[in-house]
Amino acid sequence: MSRRQRSVLLHNGCPGLVLPVKAARRIFHRLDSFERWRVPEGTLSVAFLDRESMCRVHAGFLDDDSLTDVITFDGDKHDGQAGEICVSPDQALDFRGSRRLPFAEELTLYLVHGYLHLAGLDDADPAGRRRMRTAERTAMDHLRSIRAIPAFRYERPGPALS
Repeated sequence: MSRRQRSVLLHNGCPGLVLPVKAARRIFHRLDSFERWRVPEGTLSVAFLDRESMCRVHAGFLDDDSLTDVITFDGDKHDGQAGEICVSPDQALDFRGSRRLPFAEELTLYLVHGYLHLAGLDDADPAGRRRMRTAERTAMDHLRSIRAIPAFRYERPGPALS
């Protein structure tokens, strides 16, 4: 018997991010159906946050006001919440070159990373980081193989023209 597709709520709080909604939801549906990792059942919330908002969330919940790429919050199964993943398209745009990934793949990697945290993987120590990187590669290879990388684009607003 197949599981019902989870509800994925998306919030685009990042001006300039072109967010293909159906394709973004499909990432999580495909990872759920891959059945390598078990994320708790329930609604998954995903927030794409601009630089300032991501820093505020990081400061407010983790007492660190620096920009980070992904922040994951566990859900509450009694309320039907699987969790929340906050990602920074700004960070993806800045870091895509260091990994030599296109922007869409870098941002997808952040979503995968958050999903894997909700599945119980942790990268706080060297062994956990190795497990996380292996799982990220497996998930990204799977998503590439089924052509499930969304066509994310980021058009950073430029200076106002007079």
